[in-house]
Order: sequence, then C-alpha cells, then structure tokens
Amino acid sequence: MTDRPPPPPSDDLATMTRRLRGAVELQAILREGKGLGKGSVLRALDRAAELIRTERRREGAAAPGRPRAAARVTTASVPPRAKTPAPAAPVVGSWQRDPTEFDSLGELHDAFAECQRCPLGKTRTHFVFGTGSPKAKLVFVGEAPGREEDLQGEPFVGPAGRLLNKILAAIGFRRNEVYIANILKCRPPGNRDPQPMEIASCSPILARQVDILRPVVLCTLGSFAARTLLGVNQGISRLRGGTHDYRGIPVIPTYHPAALLRNSAWKRPTWEDVQRLRREYDRRLAESADLPPETTS
Repeated sequence: MTDRPPPPPSDDLATMTRRLRGAVELQAILREGKGLGKGSVLRALDRAAELIRTERRREGAAAPGRPRAAARVTTASVPPRAKTPAPAAPVVGSWQRDPTEFDSLGELHDAFAECQRCPLGKTRTHFVFGTGSPKAKLVFVGEAPGREEDLQGEPFVGPAGRLLNKILAAIGFRRNEVYIANILKCRPPGNRDPQPMEIASCSPILARQVDILRPVVLCTLGSFAARTLLGVNQGISRLRGGTHDYRGIPVIPTYHPAALLRNSAWKRPTWEDVQRLRREYDRRLAESADLPPETTS
C-alpha cells in the first residue's frame, strides 16, 4: 500500500483553492474574449490582469504568525565596525624606575613614596624616607624604622631618637642640621632583621640619597647598618673605633642608640666615636672649603 503524503497545512490549502478558482475565472475571461472585437479582447485581458494582481496582493499579505521574509542585507547597509582600541600600556609605578634618574631628595621621595619593590610595601603604615637638611654634610644611617617611626613616617622619633638628639647636641649639632636615614624605608614586621631581598630593594634609594647630599662624613648606627653599608660581616664592636670608606666617603661606625638604652656600658665608647666623628667632620669640611670651586661642584 502506497503511503499518501500528509495533507497540506490549512493556510496552503486556502491558497491553492484561491489559485484554482482564479485560473478557472481567467480561462472564462479569455474564452469570453475569443471571437470578439479588439476592444472586447483588451477589456478581457484587463480583467485577467486585475485578477492576477489581486491574487498576488493576497499572497503577499503576511498571515498571522507567519514569519516574514528576512530583509536582504547588503554590505552597504551594515555600518562600519568601530575599530577596537589597542589596550593601554600598563602604568609603571615610578618606584620601578632607577633612583639615579632623580636629581633631588624631593623628587626621589615622591617617586618612591608608594614603593612596592618588596613585600614590606604592603605591611607598612608609612614610607620612612629620611629627615633633615637637604644641605647636610653629615649623614647618619640606621637599620630600619621601628614602631614609632612607622606610625609617624620619620626616622628616629622614639626613645632611641630622643637619645640621638642628645648625642647630636653634645657634639654641637641640631637635628635639622644633619640628615638621618635608614637602610630600609619600611618597618619589618615585629622589628625582625631585614631580609636580603628587602636590602637589595632599598639600598639603591639610600645610595642615591647619599649621592645627592654628598656628605663629608657618614656615621652608621648599629651593626646592621655598618655591615650593609661597608659590605662586611663583622660586628659593631670590631668595626667601631676606626674609619672606613663608602664610595669615597669616610664612615665612622658606632653603637645604635637603642643598644645604649639596653646597655649603659656602651655609652662611653659611643661618646668616643662621636667625638672623633666631629673632628673628622670639621677636618673634611675645611678641606672641601679650600678646594677650587670646580672641584666641589
């Protein structure tokens, strides 16, 4: 038994019925005009044409729910695609630059105030750059900021800082006449010893501070500062009492003021060290004043 095709949808059946009725009517019109005069034939053809146009209008009307034919899309009708902008280059923090690019303490401070060269940048409260006169010819270098220094953003402001102020006054200096800095610019958590990566990150900043200031004498405070600046492994008890060299600048190591608060026996040797520091400072300053201007520029 041959399978019969399924009946067409109701919409298609209606369309076929109209077409069949129209074909029959068209045949009658043409037959009517056969054998008539020219005018009658033309009228019959006009009626046939009108019938065709009417049928086309019916088919062109979209039935409810029937999707309309998609409009033809041409290249001219599509607006040009906007060019996707190239991704912006990542912003490089100024603290990633070489410290030697900056020519003043103010520029150097501003460039590294948000420093993230090591993990301490995420745990500090303040970046402790340094304090004192930008014209100072005597520079003191400590180890790292402590709790008070981290809170206030200035080196040597706690008990050890107050003792350092007294030591300076004893040899004829005010705090604002010298310059005070640390090897590290951020406080290590719990005041632990600085780690090699932290030292490597901060040392170029300190080196540039010294280059800009061009002091006649440096004084290191404590074992860590002396070992780091001089590149040695000896303790302060062996390093103090002598004059060392840092990039052509004489260095006089002495005990850290915090150590003097813990051990009063170290106050006498510290007093000897700072007296020698004063003499060395006066001698070097006098020598630099005697040099021709082009040498000191």
